[in-house]
Amino acid sequence: MASDEFRAFQAQMAAAMAAAPPPTALAERRQRMEEAMSQLPLAEGVRASSLNAGGVTIVSCIPEGGADQPSLLYFHGGGYRLGSAATYRSYGSHLARACSARVLLVDYRLAPEHPFPAAIDDAVLAYRWLIDQGGRSGQLPASEEIRASEEITASEEIVVGGDSAGGGLAAALVLRAKEEGLPLPSGVLCLSPWADLTNGAGSYVRCAPTDALFSKMSADEAAGLYLAGADPAQPYVSPIRGDWSGLPPLLIQASDCEVLTDDAVALAESARTAGVDVELHLYPEMPHVWQLNYPRFPEAVEAVDQISAFVARVTSRRSDKDSVSDRDSLSDRDSVSDRDSAVRSPRFATEPAVDIPGGPS
Repeated sequence: MASDEFRAFQAQMAAAMAAAPPPTALAERRQRMEEAMSQLPLAEGVRASSLNAGGVTIVSCIPEGGADQPSLLYFHGGGYRLGSAATYRSYGSHLARACSARVLLVDYRLAPEHPFPAAIDDAVLAYRWLIDQGGRSGQLPASEEIRASEEITASEEIVVGGDSAGGGLAAALVLRAKEEGLPLPSGVLCLSPWADLTNGAGSYVRCAPTDALFSKMSADEAAGLYLAGADPAQPYVSPIRGDWSGLPPLLIQASDCEVLTDDAVALAESARTAGVDVELHLYPEMPHVWQLNYPRFPEAVEAVDQISAFVARVTSRRSDKDSVSDRDSLSDRDSVSDRDSAVRSPRFATEPAVDIPGGPS
């Protein structure tokens, strides 16, 4: 059952949405998302700056003591048509602090101006750039505000991840990295991933009454803009159909009542069948990409704790936080892997609340 804190937050968000009718034009939706999210405060002790990563803009969120920390290359959600690195700046800073990692938010090109394969091409460029920084960040211009003494990690210290469309993009990236013979990251995390753009999963119907943020209609519209006639079943678009053999550990989180539930389950099954180390956590009664609202309610805190523990595990590092995930998630992996499972003992947030509205996929 969802927490009282989540119920209160949900009521607050419902009132705010009722007071402002949803925009219909894509340009207005982008503008509102930028205005609502890009100016939110950073987590305490984290600094953010923009840099050019081989032709792709990245917003880098680096916590205090950033030297010798792993990197999380992160792709925002928005159905390949909404969102930006700037809109995820606050959330990225909280991830950076929680995971004791550099979080690098990729500003990949959006549809319909830039349809497939623009997003995956930008993802590969950013990943290649990060690998190429295997020495020291002194190679970067001083204006990028990263201390010369801080190392940019090699591939074994890189985790790639994202949410919604960005979660599907992170999964597609590792498939393409394998195909191109690139060094693979140490782990992949996918939050409520949109991982099958054929949009035929049963959860589009089953969870339609309980998902207010995404729908079959929205998915079909977004897929049409992104694909522009390309085959929706190809693996770099729908990574559930890719060859996952030999790929790194995978963490997937999703709600049990969102329309992308079955995408998350199918991605986990595809990877696990290929021999990949998979963690799948389905949270009851949560909205699409509830993690964006960290640390407003316990379920968001629990999910980020799991992300932190995963990053620490796959990069062979210990998190600085004494989190729930450090205590029990690693010994109980795959225990939250079906639609009827409950979240284990969520820890309550102690940090100041940051109001990050959860946007549609």
